[in-house]
Amino acid sequence: MVMKLLNHAQLALIFGLLGNIISFMVFLAPLPTFYTICYKKKSSTGFHSIPYLTALMSAMLLLYYGFLKTNATLIITINAIGCVIEVIYLSLYLLYSPKKELMFTLKVLLSSLGTYGLMMLVTVFLVHGSARVNAVGWICAAFNIAVFASPLSVVRNVIKTKSVEYMPFSLSVFLTLCATAWFFYGLLVNDYYIALPNVLGFLFGVAQMVLYFVYNDSASSKRRVVDCETGKQQQQEEEEEEEEEGDCGGAHVVEVAAGDQQMRVEMTRN
Repeated sequence: MVMKLLNHAQLALIFGLLGNIISFMVFLAPLPTFYTICYKKKSSTGFHSIPYLTALMSAMLLLYYGFLKTNATLIITINAIGCVIEVIYLSLYLLYSPKKELMFTLKVLLSSLGTYGLMMLVTVFLVHGSARVNAVGWICAAFNIAVFASPLSVVRNVIKTKSVEYMPFSLSVFLTLCATAWFFYGLLVNDYYIALPNVLGFLFGVAQMVLYFVYNDSASSKRRVVDCETGKQQQQEEEEEEEEEGDCGGAHVVEVAAGDQQMRVEMTRN
């Protein structure tokens, strides 16, 4: 009923705003990680910079694409915010990273910026008109497909270890919702460079949530079995201790009885 009352432009605006809000929440998802880095550990050791580098490149590409398109304000706003947030994350990561991670992150960052600059030069001077928008759109789509496929390594690790410790359920939910919102936005404004990658994003997000329920239930069952076995073992140990105490008490009674009998013998002799 609501869909019939709203036209395509209004629906596109709604889904675009939803995409902005959810994307902003996804951008803020690493805040607990950086709280740990900056305040608890005072070091970025054990954390990887690749997710933040990838997110920065994705935001920069989509920002460039948004400026090339017409009526792409919703694409420009969220990706401009994303660029600022990811630059802050990377700055904090570099500030607290050891030398090895620092050099690696700087190397990848500079090579990524060089590639981005080269792409801009090629599309500005060698590609013109609508072909430029299409070229940058295909680049964004290909990069975002790679970004959406990157959690496959995490999925493989979950299946291998049968543990969802490193695959937060809340993040999977937000990524799925984000992909859904941007898919409908792209579909409604006929922007298939936005819509198509988010189909994969939705599918990968659903797959992660299914795996979470499967292996989280499995882990819970294992914990219950372990707790049950531990409880039985403790109960058995307590019963054994009570039996030992009972045996010791019986021995004490025998000793006392034997002592009383000896006393009676002695008294008879006297």
